[in-house]
Amino acid sequence: MRRIPIVATLVVLLAVAAMIGLGIWQLQRLRWKEALLARYADAATMQPVDFPAYEPVDPAVLFRRSAARCPSVASWAAEAGRGTSGRPGWRHIATCTSAPGRVPVRVDVGVSDDPAAPRWAGGIVIGTIGWAPQHGSMIGRLWGGEGRHDPMIVADQPAPGLEASIPPSAADIPNNHLSYAVQWFFFAATALVIYALALRRRMIAERPRDS
Repeated sequence: MRRIPIVATLVVLLAVAAMIGLGIWQLQRLRWKEALLARYADAATMQPVDFPAYEPVDPAVLFRRSAARCPSVASWAAEAGRGTSGRPGWRHIATCTSAPGRVPVRVDVGVSDDPAAPRWAGGIVIGTIGWAPQHGSMIGRLWGGEGRHDPMIVADQPAPGLEASIPPSAADIPNNHLSYAVQWFFFAATALVIYALALRRRMIAERPRDS
């Protein structure tokens, strides 16, 4: 009977160790996210803050009340959203013109049934700071990447003809690190089981047969 293949076994064990390490890392991020969400939950009771002007943006401004000035609209984006009544629709996000080097003011001016840009030219906006929508990949989320976050103010007063969007809340932030950790541990266990079955099949195939 041939011996267990050393190289293949080391490769599998290293891969399993890496997956277990990623699972432990996700558990550590779980504790970090829980502390972060607890801090965010207190943000609504804090004093208003200035809208971030420069990078890097301090996450501590999230869910705080703020005011910002939008000199004019540079571009529009339409994203799926809901109004304060719970009605689904298109949330209209304006990216305002800004001086070089400054963080652009992004404003959620409300929700409508029409994805076309509303008639809104800018002005003073009062509302709650949240993160602008981002479109990360599933693989990136599995690795725990938070991606780039751009601040946005959700206006209390919507643009004419629109319904105000639901203000951002800490309850909207997913905390999936436990499920990610379970996935990595499951991958590790699956790899071990598959390799053990492959070894057993190999040993049976190489077992001497009675003549």
